[in-house]
Amino acid sequence: MRMLSSLSLAIALVAAPAEAKTVVVTAAHMIDVLSGKRVDDPQVTIVDGRITAVGRRGDAVPAGAERIDLGNRTVLPGLIDMHVHLTSDPTISGYRTLEFTDSYWTVVGVANARRTLNAGFTTVRNVGSTDYADVGLKQGIERGEIAGPRIVPATYALGVTGGHCDATEFPPSVTVPHPQIANSPDGFRAAVRTVRKYGAEVIKVCMTGGVLSKTDSVGAQQLSYDEIKAIVDEAHMLGMRVAIHAHGADGINTGLRAGVDTIEHASLADETSFKLAKEHGAWFDMDIYNDDYILAEGARNGVFAESLEKERQIGRKQRETFRAAHAAGVKMLFGTDGGVYPNGNNALQFAKMVEWGMTPIEAIQSATSSAAQALDRTRDVGAIAVGRYGDLIAVDGDPLADVRVLEHVPFVMKGGEVVVQPTDGAR
Repeated sequence: MRMLSSLSLAIALVAAPAEAKTVVVTAAHMIDVLSGKRVDDPQVTIVDGRITAVGRRGDAVPAGAERIDLGNRTVLPGLIDMHVHLTSDPTISGYRTLEFTDSYWTVVGVANARRTLNAGFTTVRNVGSTDYADVGLKQGIERGEIAGPRIVPATYALGVTGGHCDATEFPPSVTVPHPQIANSPDGFRAAVRTVRKYGAEVIKVCMTGGVLSKTDSVGAQQLSYDEIKAIVDEAHMLGMRVAIHAHGADGINTGLRAGVDTIEHASLADETSFKLAKEHGAWFDMDIYNDDYILAEGARNGVFAESLEKERQIGRKQRETFRAAHAAGVKMLFGTDGGVYPNGNNALQFAKMVEWGMTPIEAIQSATSSAAQALDRTRDVGAIAVGRYGDLIAVDGDPLADVRVLEHVPFVMKGGEVVVQPTDGAR
């Protein structure tokens, strides 16, 4: 009988779940992005990586909880960048990229993932990567082998022969394999299925020409209505959303009529674009900071001369379109095109968004609650709320008064684990 009791006890000990890790975070202030208001003396309880309570300092604390007091800082949800390229390095552009082997860019992605997380961006949508490298980064991060944000990968961006997402910088004697290139509705349906098969969670499409590609007009439409509609129908059937790279109004409006979910860049959108976006519930995701970097640093980094000229033509117009779209009531997201300028400097865009018409809270919401909606991940990210991941950042000062404080983030937590610790040792 004694032996049976010992055996039962041993089985019970093996079967018992590990003790839950509980962390309680306090600070002077918190930005509640769902209400758009500042809350004083917040207390956030996180158990096994997810938020279980959001209250006020002095509320009951679970026994054995780890305490983190951030002093006079302001706490916000982890930020979300809806348009990055982690496996890109803007200091190596144009033909300079040919100096490096294909797998080098995955190594670049590892470094950029860490920089992005350290900057307070705990979730990103990676909208374009060769060799399925963004899926590899996501898997490495989820297994704890490397540090980085939560990644929503697109893998290859889909496009047409000779379009923005094709390799247009080489002569006919040089061929570059691009499995995402298609030229018919059926071809694009197959492309959607292929990238989903290998890990894509969102579909990215090059709907118009672009700035950094050679030989195409930046605003010219490159897919027909039937082609983009096939992509949208296939992706939506599979539970995936569609983001289109689109500068010109024709491509933007054709994509909106086909039911795309987000418009990337949207530089030359017009009043019809604004109307269609609101009718269809689509979002504009406009990278209005990187013009400064491209024009200042592009030539020395190897950016093609014709690309610099296209940027001169489009940069200010994009910012004017941003202001007009916001004034028209179009839903807006925070997307930087990180990789076109250095990943990790993502927060430099907040000040531009405020300069061109947003309030600070609107800019913050574009990178938190709105982004979570556009990703269809409001159960997990985008707010400090019960049930969501314990993804928190803290800043010195009041971001509602000066959004630039988000450019320097002394505290970052992802899933209840501290990633960046304040140098003053606040705990």
